[in-house]
Amino acid sequence: MRKVEVLYEKHLVYIGFSGIKKDEGRWGDMGKDALISKFHKELRQYAEVEGYIREETEHVVRHISQFGEKSFIISSNVTDGNVEKVIEQELTYFRKLHQAFEWKVYSYDKPSNLMERLAQQGFTIEDPEAVMVLTLEAQHALLLATTHPQLKEITDEQGIQDIVKLEDSIWHVSHLEMGIRLWRDKQAIPESLHLYGIYEDNQLVSAAWMYTENNSSFVSLWGGSTLPDYRGRGYYSALLAARAKKAFEKGYRYLTVDASPMSRPILEKFGFCCLAYAYACDSPSHNS
Repeated sequence: MRKVEVLYEKHLVYIGFSGIKKDEGRWGDMGKDALISKFHKELRQYAEVEGYIREETEHVVRHISQFGEKSFIISSNVTDGNVEKVIEQELTYFRKLHQAFEWKVYSYDKPSNLMERLAQQGFTIEDPEAVMVLTLEAQHALLLATTHPQLKEITDEQGIQDIVKLEDSIWHVSHLEMGIRLWRDKQAIPESLHLYGIYEDNQLVSAAWMYTENNSSFVSLWGGSTLPDYRGRGYYSALLAARAKKAFEKGYRYLTVDASPMSRPILEKFGFCCLAYAYACDSPSHNS
């Protein structure tokens, strides 16, 4: 799964979003445990990611960057008895590649203290994100919402550069690598990456994007940042609706977001439910 950065908007109000009910959040025709199993198989165990080489061993599924970016372990099958050995093996493996990597741990992973074991080996544990999932149904409010008049789909390199500029100005860190990856993916898999933005006076003020996953029922949502002076106008809601409509149009049933505590409330108001918690565990610096 890819890390999401979403800013919470003060208000959800926008034409077409009235009548959203709290009980719209549900697991569809399967229980939570069954959906976790589906999520794990489709987005972790068997996932393929553009620009990465998938490697599966007895104990882990690795995604190795083909472009020198951070690699990651997306899934693991370890026990209390072998976890230390497997962690050491992976540290050695990535050290030989001269690559930093992220070990993604989910709250349902075994052993239950996997994250603590990684920390003991020098991994930096990032703040948890809630894995939020929405089951898309034909009459969902997001699918019935009016399209925002200033919203447009971004398909060119300039538009992606606008997203980088937007993210840089909000987060005060460089998003150059993200921009390179987005433009690379947009050229390589144009029908799997859809980016949207809202412009005011020819300036991009809010943006978000989504990836459709191959051989999966899930669409992963990313972004959602809005310039401070333009928050509270329903832009995040409009961008969420645009992506939900595109996903439904393409036949996908589930939307998923790795959400921060700031973004979770807005997603819950649209019916997203928390499936699990995800923790990015970054390898010790001597592996880079």
